Amino acid sequence: MKIQDYSFGKIIIDGKRYTSDVILYSDYVEDKWWRKKGHELHEEDISVIIDKNPEILIIGTGNLGYLKISKEIKKYIESKGIEIKIAKTTEACKLFNEFSGQKNVIAALHLTC
Repeated sequence: MKIQDYSFGKIIIDGKRYTSDVILYSDYVEDKWWRKKGHELHEEDISVIIDKNPEILIIGTGNLGYLKISKEIKKYIESKGIEIKIAKTTEACKLFNEFSGQKNVIAALHLTC
């Protein structure tokens, strides 16, 4: 799985264009990722990811970085033995491409703000 392009509000993954927030697994894309509160991350927003037990979880916080990840959420993810990387979505896409295929990595990407 490879991210080919990202710009505000759209992402191209393996030749397919998505215009809503996504979760990228090693073998498929879950589009239309919604969160309990739009710009705050909560446990239930990532429970399906945690259940997959990735080595690394990459969170793309949006083009401008508006998605907020609290210290409590970071600690919760780390308590599950998952390394977390948080970055604006442009950088998060680069990180996903870097680690994809080498490690069990999942990316949750906010595509707008």
